[in-house]
Amino acid sequence: MRLIIFDRLTEKRINFHPLALGRPIFELRCGMTSLADKLIAGLGAGDAACFVPPYMAEAYRATTGRPVNDHTSLQGDDLLLVDARVKAEGLTAATAGASQAAVDADGEVLWVRIAKEDLHKLRSDSIDALLESAVETLPKAAETPAVWNYAWELVLENPAQLAADFAAAGRYGIEGRIEQPSAIRGGGKEVYVAPGAVVHPMAVIDAEHGPVYIDEGAVVHPFTRVEGPCYLGKNSVLLGCKCREGNSIGPMCRLGGEVEGSIVHGYSNKYHEGFLGHAYVGQWVNLGALTTNSDLKNDYSQVSVVLDGRKPVNTGSTKVGSLIGDHAKTSIGTLLNTGAYVGAMTILVADGKLLPKFIPSFGWYIDGAVTSGFGKLRLYATAKAAMSRRNCAWTEAEEKMWDAVHEMTAPARDGAIRRSRRQLGG
Repeated sequence: MRLIIFDRLTEKRINFHPLALGRPIFELRCGMTSLADKLIAGLGAGDAACFVPPYMAEAYRATTGRPVNDHTSLQGDDLLLVDARVKAEGLTAATAGASQAAVDADGEVLWVRIAKEDLHKLRSDSIDALLESAVETLPKAAETPAVWNYAWELVLENPAQLAADFAAAGRYGIEGRIEQPSAIRGGGKEVYVAPGAVVHPMAVIDAEHGPVYIDEGAVVHPFTRVEGPCYLGKNSVLLGCKCREGNSIGPMCRLGGEVEGSIVHGYSNKYHEGFLGHAYVGQWVNLGALTTNSDLKNDYSQVSVVLDGRKPVNTGSTKVGSLIGDHAKTSIGTLLNTGAYVGAMTILVADGKLLPKFIPSFGWYIDGAVTSGFGKLRLYATAKAAMSRRNCAWTEAEEKMWDAVHEMTAPARDGAIRRSRRQLGG
């Protein structure tokens, strides 16, 4: 059976912005791996073909070995098509039995199993046509699987996913180097230091309340405390960091200060002092010295997030920090509100106050107002410079993708700029 993971441009996709603006939902991280990795492992598939929004297909294709938007993958085999939002747990029932489709309460397709002999009954000229005809033609599954509904759910479930992924990996012990003096607290089977990883003297790894996985090439500097559950990605560095429980840190990150219960996707920097809590940070983000986000309201009430620039969404949790999109940059002393939405390709300049809860993608927050700043080309030049520092290239395909995102996010950005002008005028 061929596994196909799809991520379509539906209304619910905004629930994963700004993190999913530049990548498929199934490439978001939770625990030690991506959502796609969890689906592939949970279903016992060797790999998967995938379908993504057309505007990002070319850029994404350059980052993966999987077939992307290849319609030939919809033919010639038994198929299991799974929406990127579906959780891997409890999905194994979808791999066996007759052809059928599972839909949510809004009629959106969550998964479809199609036996090879039934393919001729369905339209397969596109992924949308196949899914729509499957829902029209095939019997409905008796149960619907659990799904991810919002990006902050990944942050809230990250500690449990870290523990589960550590157990699934089945690795523990010291294959890298731990320099003395150092301290490891908790059970020895709850710590794994991969080959090429180095833990400097005067560092503490505390696995008393959860496992710690330090991946290949990662470096933990002196006076760092790493509390489990925690995953430190390949070639990432902790510089005297208070790495509190529940962190998932992707590859090539540089982190200092205090970080708690957060996901940092990769290639992002928070070198200096400042607090990052219960946040999801995208790629190529730079958080200036003393940048701090709130993750708990003074009255301990539930946090809301504004996804579209207008209507707040109640997260149902008292602990939600910031959602920070790719290529965002903050100045020194930036203060982010509880449940802040910081769009992709943003520039934030501190003004000594808490910033607004919604900063649109490609917005420049300067002198207390959201503006268009110096435009997207200046942001592209900054992105190119930042990527070159990690020996990565800004490509034409990426620029086309971000051009599409710029157009897609224009209504929310224009609205935020108008509101700022009215406030300044008042």
